[in-house]
Amino acid sequence: MTHNRAAVDLTGRWDGIFNYPAGDRSNTFIATLRDSGGQFVGETTEPSDDLNDCEATLIAWVEGQHDGMTVAFRKSYDDPTRADYAVSYRGSVSGDGLEINGTWDIPNVWSGTFIMVRPAAQAASIEQAVAETVR
Repeated sequence: MTHNRAAVDLTGRWDGIFNYPAGDRSNTFIATLRDSGGQFVGETTEPSDDLNDCEATLIAWVEGQHDGMTVAFRKSYDDPTRADYAVSYRGSVSGDGLEINGTWDIPNVWSGTFIMVRPAAQAASIEQAVAETVR
């Protein structure tokens, strides 16, 4: 069965949280994505996890794809101290297109879970657009 890659458009802002393994604290992030027919690029910003520089904001670039409700992307940090690795994300989009959840992985280092949700105002405008399309 072939899925329509553009069935869900991931374009827009997403608020997220990723969890570290072994009960370490979680970290929040904001992702801004631009989706074109199932291929997407974007940027994330997140508070630094460096306890010596907790005021810093980390910026990363994302590139990925989704097929049906399955999502996969890689995040590469702009910070030169993190340039030697990328983080792989795999997950699923909810049926309403308002949530993505799954796992992240830095191969041979560690992994954890993540969740991304569209902000309430954006979700309301998506619901309105869907309602107008159905009419």
